[in-house]
Amino acid sequence: MVRGGMLCDIISCGSAISASEKAGEWQSALRICSEMALSKLEYNIITINATISACEKGGQWQRALGLVVDMQQMKLLPNVISYNSTISACEKGGQWQLALGFLVGMQQMESLPNAISYNATISACEKGGQWQLALGLLVGMQQMESLPNAISYNATISACEKGGQWQRALGLLLGMQDN
Repeated sequence: MVRGGMLCDIISCGSAISASEKAGEWQSALRICSEMALSKLEYNIITINATISACEKGGQWQRALGLVVDMQQMKLLPNVISYNSTISACEKGGQWQLALGFLVGMQQMESLPNAISYNATISACEKGGQWQLALGLLVGMQQMESLPNAISYNATISACEKGGQWQRALGLLLGMQDN
């Protein structure tokens, strides 16, 4: 890609995308990504993940999903960072079903979910009024190699509270203190 008479490579483009992501400029990150495609400059997992993260931070869950689809068309396998950013984008966009679908998809693609994956999905379920799913995810998390943390418990307690399940919320609070 040529900018101002200078040839930009994947490293400089990736750095610019990361800077855009950190500045909350999702539009700039997408523009650079598009220019890379037009210039036939090859993407890598780092540039795509930074662009997905920029969209997540900008509340652009549809665009984050589009980038994951693009990854698959480019024969790039999403990694835990790709999934976590996409799940967080869905959570922020109130798309608990999609967040849950990506968590399940992670497991099917042999990409082990971590505490961030579970916490974002639990938070998505909490925002969507799905206390049973949030509770199930917390229990599932305990059975996996990813141990629940304060964020996991707080989001699940909040989901139970919103669902009128004060006894369960109290039980989780007491269980949290034991851990």
